[in-house]
Amino acid sequence: MLQTPQDSSPSPPADAPPPDASAIEDLVGGKEIRAQAEALLQWAHDHLLTVNVAIEWLILIAALVPAALFGPHIKKFITNHIAPHAPYGIIRRAAHAFAIIATPIALLIILQVAVITLHAFGQPSKFVEAGVSVLSAWIVVRLFSLVIRSPFWSRVVFWIVWPVAALNAFGLLGRVIRELQAFSFPIGADAQGKPIPFSALDLLRTVVIFAALFWIANLFKRFLKGRISAIEELTASFKALLSKILDVLLPIIALLIALQLVHFPFGTLAVFGGAVGLGVGLGLQKTVSNFFAGFTLIADKSIKPGDVVQIGDTFGWITEMNARYVSIRTRDGMEHLMPNDKFIEEGVVNWSHSDRVIRLHASFSVSYNTRDLRGVKKLAEETALTVERVLKSPAPMCNLMEFADSSVNFDLRFWINDPANGVSNVRSAVLLAIWDALHDHNIEIPFPQLDLHVKSLPAGPSPLAGPDQT
Repeated sequence: MLQTPQDSSPSPPADAPPPDASAIEDLVGGKEIRAQAEALLQWAHDHLLTVNVAIEWLILIAALVPAALFGPHIKKFITNHIAPHAPYGIIRRAAHAFAIIATPIALLIILQVAVITLHAFGQPSKFVEAGVSVLSAWIVVRLFSLVIRSPFWSRVVFWIVWPVAALNAFGLLGRVIRELQAFSFPIGADAQGKPIPFSALDLLRTVVIFAALFWIANLFKRFLKGRISAIEELTASFKALLSKILDVLLPIIALLIALQLVHFPFGTLAVFGGAVGLGVGLGLQKTVSNFFAGFTLIADKSIKPGDVVQIGDTFGWITEMNARYVSIRTRDGMEHLMPNDKFIEEGVVNWSHSDRVIRLHASFSVSYNTRDLRGVKKLAEETALTVERVLKSPAPMCNLMEFADSSVNFDLRFWINDPANGVSNVRSAVLLAIWDALHDHNIEIPFPQLDLHVKSLPAGPSPLAGPDQT
């Protein structure tokens, strides 16, 4: 009987994975995934599952208790003692905003005290500082939305504050700042000829600082405009001129301050000024023309807010004079935004340039059967005075204009001092009053007539008939 020789190859260990499983693991990278998972678990064991981390989480949770206790008391104190005495406007809104988020502010104060205490005892405070960073970002965004009430600026603050808070909470803010500082480009040279770098961080700082200063400048501008409007000794045109100067000057000051804060070399602005001048010469002629036309209109006092004007087919009164356009409100309630240069190029009818008293005309006619034309003249003048808006001085004047084909024509001239309330409506009221007065006095108002006279032809053959038709 033959015996099969025994296999001399070594047998695999009992805990070794099967050959197929090893191949699949190599295919999907299981060894690398397992190694990364083990490293993550080891990091969590070394950095999260420690006594110090437990203390920090205990501080974060325990801080909620005193914040919940003291927050309502802070809110009540602000609501009862601070908000009622705050001036109206942004300060009053800020006081109410602090009252609304009094509890989160109390929590922020408690966490900040905890961070200082941990530092004093030499204990780590990364998680508490991360909580302070996130909570501070939420408070800033919430305060801004409650005080400013501007969707645009609220979104701007949201997209600035939250990324910074998130990077700071994860400890990445310093690295991002260093990367932004490393990405720079030269914008000029100093006295020794060395290039002056301007980094991406400087650009972001300039944008953020300018946005903040621009918002502050707008608040200051509204405050100054309110003060200027309250000065009765200033004319309307001079008030508009001061407002226009503030519209131009304050944003420029905000930009210069922002550039100064980031140490921008102002000598390089000469190059940018030349580029801007070229751009203005090529494509911004109309904008610059409207800008300087606005100053010209205010300086020569041709128009001013409140004037009743007519430009083309548009009749209304000026409500606002801006850097680029003049706003004209019509009797229909529509706002027509007319470019400034249109007033200079096409001209404008200013019904109240030097005096708001203007003269209007109401023409009417009577028939030739009317004998007392002087009585008609007097009747029209007296009737005009019955209309409320017609002035007694200067007195209405009715003139006989012509003896027309079918009527005797009169022109009644009267005066009003409120053209902003409309001119067609008061002219209509005067004509209706004249209509009633003429009918009450049995004075005929003619209408065009055409008399057709038909002459009969003599007896005999028609002069239009041919020889063969006689």
